[in-house]
Amino acid sequence: MTMKKLLLTMIVMAMAVVANAQRYAGGDISLLTKYEEHGAMYYDHSGNAITDLLTFFKSEGMNAMRVRLFVDPSKATSSEKGEGVCQDLDYVKALGKRIKDAGFKLMLDFHYSDSWADPAKQYTPDAWVSLTDTQLQDKIYEYTKDALQQMVAYGATPDFIQTGNEISYGMLWAGRSASSSTWKKYYAGQSTNASRFFSLLKKAGEACREVCPSAKIILHTERVANVNYLNAFYNDMKTAGVDYDIIGLSYYPYWHGNLTQLESALTAMETNFADKDIMIVEVGYYHDWQPSDVATDLSATYPINDAGQKAFTDDLIAKLLTHPKVKGLFWWWMEANEYGLDWSTQRVTDNWYNAGLFDNQTGKAFSALSSLKDFIGTSGIDDITYQPMSDTQSRIYSLSGQQLSAPRRGVNIINGKKVIWK
Repeated sequence: MTMKKLLLTMIVMAMAVVANAQRYAGGDISLLTKYEEHGAMYYDHSGNAITDLLTFFKSEGMNAMRVRLFVDPSKATSSEKGEGVCQDLDYVKALGKRIKDAGFKLMLDFHYSDSWADPAKQYTPDAWVSLTDTQLQDKIYEYTKDALQQMVAYGATPDFIQTGNEISYGMLWAGRSASSSTWKKYYAGQSTNASRFFSLLKKAGEACREVCPSAKIILHTERVANVNYLNAFYNDMKTAGVDYDIIGLSYYPYWHGNLTQLESALTAMETNFADKDIMIVEVGYYHDWQPSDVATDLSATYPINDAGQKAFTDDLIAKLLTHPKVKGLFWWWMEANEYGLDWSTQRVTDNWYNAGLFDNQTGKAFSALSSLKDFIGTSGIDDITYQPMSDTQSRIYSLSGQQLSAPRRGVNIINGKKVIWK
């Protein structure tokens, strides 16, 4: 093939890929660095060793990753640290740069807390507890701006930014030692603490627009099980003029209901907030040992094993693809894997997470992992370029993660991008 024909073929293929690249699939891999440092051993579905997990994820067709950020995780309790709370700004900058260098889009998840922020708790960071509401508005702006400036300077510019994690009931309620009667919670459709919450979101969003003007802002909730509340929440955002781009949802079927319930939530969001895209920013399904206290037991339809997890994932993706406004799918704690570690001295968490995409007992990838690319609808080749091999700085890998001295015929990973070489 002549060089002219080769370049023309690449351009046509790249145009087709870009048309599909509006959708993103991947996972939250906030503990990847810790698993690597502690010696976790990862294998593909066939049992072949994975030498570089990000390269493997790329070869599996994924194109985006998510990382959480805490203000000062050193202040977390020992039990929270045992659950994986460790992601300070230095940690996140380093992991974020690796993700970007590997050719992925990056979603940054601000928790605005020293530890987990979710519907049950939105504790104000210890260093911020003495601030007034007005001072908190200034602080969230300053903190967000500084963190983003540092990310950009480090080469870890986020493409998507969550201004808060699962903020269905507001954020920065009070310090963790404060009585629950003093918490400044927000309730959608009510005036209590509403203007305070909206002001915090606006200041955080202002910093995002200033530092990362191309990034999309996500408002993340988890009320899929309560569509009326979802409607009230995002209607409040619209009425208050909160600036954002994407409705972010958590969807764990064992807590939030079956796919019919998800369908209801997605339809409502698409109908009532047609100017916004939607992303499933957290999802999971068990492969082993589902807890007995789940709200919805789907194990009769999707058994708690490899096949059941994959069947759920396939059905989920099929459902999402019927909703054109849904642009993202992120599996939470995808990298969870305690295999190969000395449990007494090198474990990453104090308990196994059994809804990830690797087997804690063997280190092998579960079948559902290979399904995620189906949401994108392409091979995952999102950058196709001609690179002359006189470029001695090129980093070339096979799809299995083996470093190469020169590209081979077919698909190679060159400088973090998938490239077809003929």
